[in-house]
Amino acid sequence: MPQSSVRPVPADLSPKRSRGPIGAVAVASLAGLLLAACATTEPTAPPPPPPPQYTSPIPAASLVGRYGLAAYHRPEDAGRTEAQARGQCSNPYIITAGPNGGVLMYLADDNKLTEVISKAAGGPTFIGPAEDPAGGDRDRQVLRWDGKVLVLKWMDPEVNKRYGTMVYVRCGS
Repeated sequence: MPQSSVRPVPADLSPKRSRGPIGAVAVASLAGLLLAACATTEPTAPPPPPPPQYTSPIPAASLVGRYGLAAYHRPEDAGRTEAQARGQCSNPYIITAGPNGGVLMYLADDNKLTEVISKAAGGPTFIGPAEDPAGGDRDRQVLRWDGKVLVLKWMDPEVNKRYGTMVYVRCGS
């Protein structure tokens, strides 16, 4: 009779061999360490620096309202432009209070409102985002503010060339 070519598996290679309680703990600990290593996150970036502190010569509440808006490029057109702005009150530009103490206005080439503040750093007064330096490219310099008329010049020369000096005349005044 031919002999079988199947040999018994040695006990130390048997797949059903019991690892015992210490082996199970070691395997579970190793798996936990591997999972913890996968779950680590990148170090968080430090928080952004706080916005610069400015004096705010124009209280935000005094800017809130409805305005006629027009613009000029030549200084000799300022008076005529103010009259044109007054005529725009049928379709007013509305400045509302912002959620953080500023006012909401449109920045150049942006179709969404941005909160801006008035700011001065020992010189002219500007209106722009709080996180920008006074006189930054997104700011407008306040040329006139008397409670009824607000005249703003864009600080970015290219934007100023396109939009000119903005004249806001409070409606109803």
